[in-house]
Amino acid sequence: MASSKGGATSPAVFRASEMEKMSVDQLKAFKEQTDLEVNLLQDSLNNIKTATGRLEITATSLHDLSLRPQGKPFISFSLKASSSLDLCLFYKSKIESL
Repeated sequence: MASSKGGATSPAVFRASEMEKMSVDQLKAFKEQTDLEVNLLQDSLNNIKTATGRLEITATSLHDLSLRPQGKPFISFSLKASSSLDLCLFYKSKIESL
């Protein structure tokens, strides 16, 4: 749609002219639908902000980890204890077989 100046008509102006023709019930339904869409957009924006915050924390953590000196891989105590027990049992069986 072209305006009198040759440019495109703004969707808001077009929507306003349509709204002038609507009944009160139609306007109420339109408002309810618009409110639902605005709430959905606000929820989406909040989710994006939360995800952005988490991503920034993750990026910072990864950066911090990359600055640490590399050495022996980290082995938890439970793995060390389990390995030690296995090693003791192995040597015990070797001693008993002598």
